Amino acid sequence: MPRLSDVLAALDALWPPERAEQWDAVGTVCGDPDASVTRVLFAVDPVREIADEAVELGAELIVTHHPLYLRGTTTVAASTFKGRVVHTLIKHDIALHVAHTNADTADPGVSDALAGALDLRIVRPLVPDPTDPHGRRGLGRVCELDRPATLRDLAARVAHRLPATAQGVRIAGDPDALVRTVAVSGGSGDSLFDQVRAAGVDAFLTADLRHHPVSEATQHSPLGLIDAAHWATEWPWCEQAAAQLDEISDRHGWDLRVHVSKTVTDPWTSHFAPTSTHPVTHPAPNPATHSSQSTHPTSASRAAVDTPGAPN
Repeated sequence: MPRLSDVLAALDALWPPERAEQWDAVGTVCGDPDASVTRVLFAVDPVREIADEAVELGAELIVTHHPLYLRGTTTVAASTFKGRVVHTLIKHDIALHVAHTNADTADPGVSDALAGALDLRIVRPLVPDPTDPHGRRGLGRVCELDRPATLRDLAARVAHRLPATAQGVRIAGDPDALVRTVAVSGGSGDSLFDQVRAAGVDAFLTADLRHHPVSEATQHSPLGLIDAAHWATEWPWCEQAAAQLDEISDRHGWDLRVHVSKTVTDPWTSHFAPTSTHPVTHPAPNPATHSSQSTHPTSASRAAVDTPGAPN
């Protein structure tokens, strides 16, 4: 049975904290290094629902992608929602570890997991890490489709393969344009438009796209844009990261029980399609649709599940 310090050393080897952005807050938030670990829960957000899930599961360690205290704090009082998370974790001897921008640029990283969920062939990093002599680390990924598809069909694939959220998937650009190459970046990506254009891809999949950057991007070029929910584009990393720890556990004989949370922590809860009859100057593109139901988490799916290949 490994100690927490053993597991954390393995996690830091996967996602070295020194590779995080200077503004980021990664690493261990709480936990006794000498405590034993038998169960680990991976999730995107360190929110109360995830802490409660870990308690119910009997996990001694939570690994999340998003930091709990990104901008620092002067209190962990239980009267604050973040303080309540800390109190819950400490009360139940649960450690919290964060891998954020150091996981974004890792090999494999967040965008590798996103590309893998969509069966895209990774060509290279979108923004290479200059310190990587092998040219595999970096932010985002440039990918190729197995066969050309319309922007509409690619967006439908995204909607079907990623976890269901209230936002769904939006597109900007010609829905019938053919896509052979696509850049992907899990999480917020509208700061990467210059690099995306320089990559010469047909489309860009990311999250949190805002009006002005999108408007300017569509004026610059015929680049197709696919905007998915932030949480949904990063959730595949949890499965990838859990599988990495599971392999390390097998190699060291730790016999860890590694789990991935299916609790939907995307903050948006409902979506209403426009019903206005006000005239417009041009017809809006038909939205991408898909009749199949996603097999990924929905807002009704709250339980943790074992990662494929993890010990039962």
